[in-house]
Amino acid sequence: MSGGTSTCSGPGEASDLKFPVGTRLREPLTEARFQQIFGVAAQEPELPAESRVPRLCRLWRRRVRACSGAGAWRLLLARLPPLRWLPHYRWRAWLLGDAVAGVTVGVVHVPQGMAFALLTSVPPVFGLYTSFFPVLLYSLLGTGRHLSTGTFAVLSLMTGSAVERLVPEPLTGNLSRIEREQLDAQRVGVAAAMAFGSGALMLVMFALQLGALSTFLSEPVVKALTSGAALHVLVSQLPSLLGLSLPRQMGCFSLFKVGTLAAVVTALPRGSPAELIISALSLALLVPVKELNVRFRDRLPAPIPGEVVMVLLASVLCFTSSLDTRYNVQIVGLLPGGFPQPLLPNLAELPRILVDSVPIALVTFAVSASLASIYADKYNYSIDPNQELLAHGVSNVISSLFSCFPNSATLATTSLLVDAGGNTQLAGLFSCIVVLSVLLWLGPFFYYLPKAVLACINISSMRQMFFQMQELPQLWHISRVDFAVWMVTWVAVVTLNVDLGLAVGVVFSMMMVVCRTQRVKCLALGLAEGTELYRPLRDGHKLLQVPGLCILSYPTPLYFGTRGQFRHILEWHLGLRGGKQSPKPDGLPNTVGEPVRVVILDFSGVTFADAAGAREVAQLASRCQDAGIYLLLAQCNASVLETLTRAGLLDRVTPDQLFVSVQDAAAHALAKLECTGPKICTVWV
Repeated sequence: MSGGTSTCSGPGEASDLKFPVGTRLREPLTEARFQQIFGVAAQEPELPAESRVPRLCRLWRRRVRACSGAGAWRLLLARLPPLRWLPHYRWRAWLLGDAVAGVTVGVVHVPQGMAFALLTSVPPVFGLYTSFFPVLLYSLLGTGRHLSTGTFAVLSLMTGSAVERLVPEPLTGNLSRIEREQLDAQRVGVAAAMAFGSGALMLVMFALQLGALSTFLSEPVVKALTSGAALHVLVSQLPSLLGLSLPRQMGCFSLFKVGTLAAVVTALPRGSPAELIISALSLALLVPVKELNVRFRDRLPAPIPGEVVMVLLASVLCFTSSLDTRYNVQIVGLLPGGFPQPLLPNLAELPRILVDSVPIALVTFAVSASLASIYADKYNYSIDPNQELLAHGVSNVISSLFSCFPNSATLATTSLLVDAGGNTQLAGLFSCIVVLSVLLWLGPFFYYLPKAVLACINISSMRQMFFQMQELPQLWHISRVDFAVWMVTWVAVVTLNVDLGLAVGVVFSMMMVVCRTQRVKCLALGLAEGTELYRPLRDGHKLLQVPGLCILSYPTPLYFGTRGQFRHILEWHLGLRGGKQSPKPDGLPNTVGEPVRVVILDFSGVTFADAAGAREVAQLASRCQDAGIYLLLAQCNASVLETLTRAGLLDRVTPDQLFVSVQDAAAHALAKLECTGPKICTVWV
């Protein structure tokens, strides 16, 4: 049903307004009349407490019966997504693509996992563990068909900063082998405890069904966070890149502290020329290869594995030239074969790492959920944010038993998996096979791999995050507010640190939302001649205004933050200031005419109202009643109308003043203003 305006005419009279073509007439509909006609079911009467008990028992028995056979199977289908997609798997069409994509991603996981382990301040082999267990678990529990999980640079940086703060390296330096092993064991324990803590927090969020929290981390916040963190990664890898032994700076303004950039520049003469040459050659190979993979992704049958080629070349060069002994080049060393013994992380560490686990859990969920939703929209399927919380929570908790550090979905490997032809989570199993073969058999081949090469892999993997800044001109063109959110978050991440930068970005983003609700312009409406449409008077259309009638549309939530603006607009427009002069609110036309006798408030844009806003409307109704102004409300949604009723609005207005549309309210208003005697007031439909 589409509404219209009213005509008021007596016998033999013609209306000045043009009727829309093909219209018919009906009486205006109030909310009460609409519910009566269209049969809204009456609510059941409130039962006394003693009669509610048998009813609750019956409901409980019904719930228990539902948890038998069929209910248990539905729960299993919801919690194990492979049971849903595996029966419909297209083996001939998808298997080859999943196998190629999984092997390709697994080959990249090996050097990247070891590189991000160094960023986490733990031995390289623990990066391989983190590239195996979480990937396997997510393949069984995740809903993102194109998502690749494992080590992620931002999480590794956040975890490494916390690890070095909680387990600092002794100032004396020159640790013996036993002392180094003890220090590494303590750091591995702290990193595993952080994985356990962040995973437990995500499981709590899953139990509370807080998957909708991902909406509070907007796209500008996530992109600015990863781009700013990439700069921290670059600076943290400079010592390894140049062969320097410098402590990592932590806390606020760490990039600008003495000992970071200034210390690197000062210590350059003491750097290792051999490692500097290795780093330069590695970057000279990795950066062009990544550029080729991006530019010719449609022509290449599979991405060029530049990281693997670089690892093999550097290992062979270091072995044949004895760079570790002749030039003191730092190498990876022996990678233990097999898996570590399952061990529960030291729970005594949980109170110390809780503050660090909260932002890690939020970043894990935000990045993973946003990546999963991007590819789900692209390939036309849906994800379950709450199931994603369960998948990543279980991945982190169980993998922490095998000394893994925090993990999540990764930008680079997810893009690589899609480009290589991956279709489902089955690609993750092929990736696990590659990492497993390295852990069981191929580990000794990485003994002579220079750590400088791993630092170069870390830096080159940040390419996609740095290039996100290219989107800023387009973001400025689309939305200045989102541009401001991006810049504030990026500056906060760079100048403070990743944790505080994330908090600043989220708070600033929420403040922008609040400011937008407070800067919304109230619109005065008029009738477009010859139609049933009411349009804003400032649009410049040829609109009709009825003397004494004021129609206002308030398109924003009505709560404690906007109640003052609401009161100011209504006082100015209805002349309720009691002779006091007040400035004209923005967005309202100069509608000077005879005093307002009827006012219609269009509440279709009021999505919610709190107690303060509802009381403001009730007080407005009282002031209108005292001033002789007839107040009508149109298009209140059910929750807003319920809140207004509880605030006492119906003590000041009658149900006949609540209408289902602006057109119906206008028909009633014109009847109040103009129609007398035998004249008929109708609505165009």
